[in-house]
Amino acid sequence: MQLVFHTGAHFSDEGRLFKSLVGNKEAFGRQGISVPGPSRYRRLFKETFAALETAPPAPDAAEILIDAILDDEVAERVVLSSEHFFGTHWSAILGGQFYPLAAPRMAQLCEIFRGNQIEMFMAIRNPASFIPKVLLSIPDNRRAEIMGAVDPGELTWSNMIRQIRLMAPGVKLTVWCNEDTPLIWGRILRALAGPGYEGPLNGEQALLWGLMSRAGIVRLRDYLARNPGLTDHQISDVTLSFLDKYAIDGADEEELELPGWDEDAVDVYSELYNADIDAIEAMSDVTFIAP
Repeated sequence: MQLVFHTGAHFSDEGRLFKSLVGNKEAFGRQGISVPGPSRYRRLFKETFAALETAPPAPDAAEILIDAILDDEVAERVVLSSEHFFGTHWSAILGGQFYPLAAPRMAQLCEIFRGNQIEMFMAIRNPASFIPKVLLSIPDNRRAEIMGAVDPGELTWSNMIRQIRLMAPGVKLTVWCNEDTPLIWGRILRALAGPGYEGPLNGEQALLWGLMSRAGIVRLRDYLARNPGLTDHQISDVTLSFLDKYAIDGADEEELELPGWDEDAVDVYSELYNADIDAIEAMSDVTFIAP
């Protein structure tokens, strides 16, 4: 069985990826792809990770978990989505790292589901906006403690990925930049469905709503329908062109009122992020979805 874990990050698609997957649930189901409801597994995995802190998994743990998740549904590929697989947003930055629980938890999943194919999908975000988002969501008295342990040069997504490769080398990793998602949304959905999926997808332009005028979206869909032979990168280029022309003013702006977080901090982290993206793209064992 193929077990696919979409792990966030926090403050990326805000649940819209799961909604898009559910919007294709019937079509996926006809090809052996299951998208279970989160109520079946989110608490289940939380309890499982807690139990693994004191004891190894039982020999029948995988069978019990899969039965509970599928609930008599038959599937060859199961897509599970939760931004809390690696902890709450409080643990997104700890000890000067992004998601320090990511690598050990992926290793635990590999141990539980030994003999099955494990895949991990994750959006990364520019730390210049991600760090303030995390800090503004936690109590004031914890912010100084967290940032006191941060070395900007070490707080990188590539470090998190290297730890996962070290502790869970068998996991297939797919990564993309959250900032690019409106341009690559359909490709993300198809990648989650797997290379064997054939058929149309609902909601391939779902992330453009709110960023582009309705007239622009209608014209983009019409253009894509009249040019079915475009490559993925050509589709991204066309989408970007339409977005430039029909964008809603201010729709992609984000106000982050974090004391002490000034333009210099934004510039430093943005520059480091660009270098971090290059490092991830260069990893031969990571699939990086880019426009």
